[in-house]
Amino acid sequence: MKKNNILLPLILALSALPLGAQEKENTVTVDTLSQRIFMLTGKGGNVGIFVGESKAYMIDNQYDYMSDALKKTINGLTNKPIAYLFNTHMHGDHTGGNSNFNSEATTIVAHDNVRKRLKDQIKVELKNNPILPEITFSEDLNLFDGEETIMVFHVHNAHTDGDAMVYFLKDNVLHMGDTYFALRYPFIDLSSGGSVEGYINAHKKALLLIDETTQIIPGHGRPSNKKELEAYVLMLENLKTKVIREIKKGKSLEEVKNNNELTSDYDAVHGGGFIKPEVIRETFYRSLSKK
Repeated sequence: MKKNNILLPLILALSALPLGAQEKENTVTVDTLSQRIFMLTGKGGNVGIFVGESKAYMIDNQYDYMSDALKKTINGLTNKPIAYLFNTHMHGDHTGGNSNFNSEATTIVAHDNVRKRLKDQIKVELKNNPILPEITFSEDLNLFDGEETIMVFHVHNAHTDGDAMVYFLKDNVLHMGDTYFALRYPFIDLSSGGSVEGYINAHKKALLLIDETTQIIPGHGRPSNKKELEAYVLMLENLKTKVIREIKKGKSLEEVKNNNELTSDYDAVHGGGFIKPEVIRETFYRSLSKK
């Protein structure tokens, strides 16, 4: 039973709201990051919208019940059809609306492992099930729309084993999916191939790509930038060092989980999300003790 404790906050956070609450709270707010790129915030992961020359591109789509609100908001931004919908990973708060957006006009794109894991979850044999991505890739994928280059690239064993970031080169906007939880502790899904090492390495890869003017769309949280991401990496590396030290001392999972001092420097800023301090300590211990 202890092994499942780390999943409890995720299960609670990702559980569908009662219908009455959904109807009242299905609102979407928009952040304009450039003349062509927008971040949509509602229930679930942050959505990215890029308006190209003749078509639009969408990154993630939140829960199933958010689709109508998202479509209404997108229609207020552009009348161009959504040609491609990218899934940054397989969790339901980012892919729940796949079947609602999938159409003859819209093609879903994701890493190979996203299709595999979604197929395992829904246990279907239909090759053309609308929930499943129709185009998958193993490492990198480039798309071109006028002067814009859209770089989609895989980061290994970070939040999951199927994470992808989407970078708009000319507009200089990076969507990181759940490889980045701005100003809150991250959820690293160890049961789906995620790892502390991979999570940190994903950030380092992003930092090599961006500059001081890059705008970042995190999986959860407000729009961010390189300076904030650099500070986030330092926090993660510091926690990693502390937990490894405890592991080498022979400390048990329970001892590390209950040691508030390990995260005390960061709890005030990062501990208010659905991943609480004791959960991030447990995550780090479980991941790093495998080495």
